[in-house]
Amino acid sequence: MNESMKVLLVGAGGREHAIAWKLAQSPRLGTLYVAPGNVGMEGCATRINIAADDVDGLLAFATAEGIDLTIVGPEQPLIAGIEDRFSAAGLAIFAPSAAAAKIEGSKAYAKELMARYGVPTGAADVFTDAGAAKSFLATLEAPYVVKADGLAAGKGVVIAERLEDACEAVDQMIGERMFGEAGQTVVIEEFLKGEEASFLVFSDGDTIVPMVSAQDHKRIFDGDQGPNTGGMGAYSPAPVMTEALIDKAMTEAMRPIIDGMRADGIPFKGILYAGLMVDGDHFKVLEFNARFGDPETQPILMRLESDLLAIFDAAAHGRLKDVPVKWSADATVCVVMASANYPESATKGCVIRGLVQADALPDVTVFHAGTAAQGDDVVTAGGRVLGVTARGTDIAQAIDKAYGAVAKIEFDGMQYRQDIGAKAARHAEA
Repeated sequence: MNESMKVLLVGAGGREHAIAWKLAQSPRLGTLYVAPGNVGMEGCATRINIAADDVDGLLAFATAEGIDLTIVGPEQPLIAGIEDRFSAAGLAIFAPSAAAAKIEGSKAYAKELMARYGVPTGAADVFTDAGAAKSFLATLEAPYVVKADGLAAGKGVVIAERLEDACEAVDQMIGERMFGEAGQTVVIEEFLKGEEASFLVFSDGDTIVPMVSAQDHKRIFDGDQGPNTGGMGAYSPAPVMTEALIDKAMTEAMRPIIDGMRADGIPFKGILYAGLMVDGDHFKVLEFNARFGDPETQPILMRLESDLLAIFDAAAHGRLKDVPVKWSADATVCVVMASANYPESATKGCVIRGLVQADALPDVTVFHAGTAAQGDDVVTAGGRVLGVTARGTDIAQAIDKAYGAVAKIEFDGMQYRQDIGAKAARHAEA
């Protein structure tokens, strides 16, 4: 592996800030560029004003600059085929191909793949006709699950208690094109009971290495109330993911998918993320993503003791088995601070105070998501603004440290959940 590598990281959110923060700790890193990045990343990377989905612009920059490795954070460039373009140009990139990223880009394809390779998942059917979808819904019992087939920024899933609301979701997706092309096909799925967990692996298309478990909090309000968001916080480890269950998820979900896609001629190189519904000793896969989750990345990478750049570089070149991957036994918690009116809209331009004080606390890192610079101030520039992340010897200590840091930060209309990590704490007490 090269020493003093030139690395390009694509993306601008909290996930990418966490990746940049970890990459900056690598002794093998020379220069880290991030496109387009955010103001919080300026301490560890050089920002380049190229949008994450501008594949032509990113390819031109990487070629001109002699980038040794490109790493892709968000899903849009993956679906658009950034890996295919970079690989064709002879540039090393850690990312799945467009064909492999379809496991996230199409829920219908993911369901077909799971059925073919025997991965446990909820029963489902796929529709492009609203009338047929509503007729099928009428045969089911509440609650009803309606999913947009394509990418919808984490908001394309509706869980409805009433049949009328489920039918309205179908009309909004197929008829009113609420999510554009993403909702022209809908997946209607059985409602799964249990506790959700996030399970991610590194893959080079053959070798797979598990990460530590995490649990995301999708709903905007405490107690999992209110509308779905991109994620209001996460913690690691998720006690619901026992060692036995992690082994089971590897053998019954991750390994069959990685081996199956390779057999299909679509090797999956990158981060494979499984959203699991855990019920006792069993699980079913809710969804697959083709990249790191956000905000799970923040607490997961805070626990990584190995060199992330070495892992990415080895995986990009099919040598993942040669790299040790070690994790801290500590617990970590990330609390997302969101702007007023999120998730319906984002309130921008509000001055954020207390960032320096929060970041100076021991075992705390404030990851930026939707922020921008305005003169000497850092201001809100998106729905999810910050991911305040802390580590502790146990989950209770990590929760205390994270919320201690949150208490130092202030901006108009800020909102955050006050129960991130509470489920883990209850498991610990039990």
